[in-house]
Amino acid sequence: MDKRQALGSWLSGPRAAAEDAGVDFGYPGEQLGLPESGSGSIARPGRRLGALAVDWALCVLIAYSLITDGYGQATSNWALLIFFVLQVLTVGTVGFTPGKRLFGIRVVAQDTGTVNPLRALFRSLLLCLAIPPLIWDRDGRGLHDRLARTVELRI
Repeated sequence: MDKRQALGSWLSGPRAAAEDAGVDFGYPGEQLGLPESGSGSIARPGRRLGALAVDWALCVLIAYSLITDGYGQATSNWALLIFFVLQVLTVGTVGFTPGKRLFGIRVVAQDTGTVNPLRALFRSLLLCLAIPPLIWDRDGRGLHDRLARTVELRI
């Protein structure tokens, strides 16, 4: 191996190096028995981040206009509480938030296909902690989804 190959494999990351060695990772959702693309496939990170941004903006707008006088730390705290309640109520009943619906995403349980309110409560609590959503598995699910045994699918 020359220096350029060694440097190139380092820049590409461990996944690219493993794929070059012959490891087959498959596509996101393959281990869960989901299709590779289209309806029912794993929602990609761009859609999920867009939905999160819409939901957060909606919660900040509600906190700013209805609860606090101006934008400050209290507005952010109220927005987080509203975000938590929004997640629990909407995901626990219909399976999506306004942002998720806008981006064509639905949250379902791995085993039953629907999310009950208790599972939505646990998932939302982990989501509000902010660290579990940043840890992903090879299917693209955050730690909050793995622990709650849920998955975000495209509608």
